Amino acid sequence: MEITEVRMWVIFYLLSFVVLLVAIFITTQNDSQLWVSLMLIIIVVGVNFFLLFSELKRYQARKAFMHRMSKFDETATEKDSSGNRW
Repeated sequence: MEITEVRMWVIFYLLSFVVLLVAIFITTQNDSQLWVSLMLIIIVVGVNFFLLFSELKRYQARKAFMHRMSKFDETATEKDSSGNRW
């Protein structure tokens, strides 16, 4: 994971934490607005799962690509009769 990706995840989870705190505040202040806090929680949890799923998918694609490239490197190296690669 690169440094820029770590910064993005930290900011995202801090914003998610703030949204969850706002949802708790809305719930404790007025019980009639319970649907607003539940909607905020559902949105935050849904976005977290979506981003986590897409990140895992991207990691698997990168891993498969690296595996294909390593196989390509093994088959592409040919040697001539003197033992040198060309």
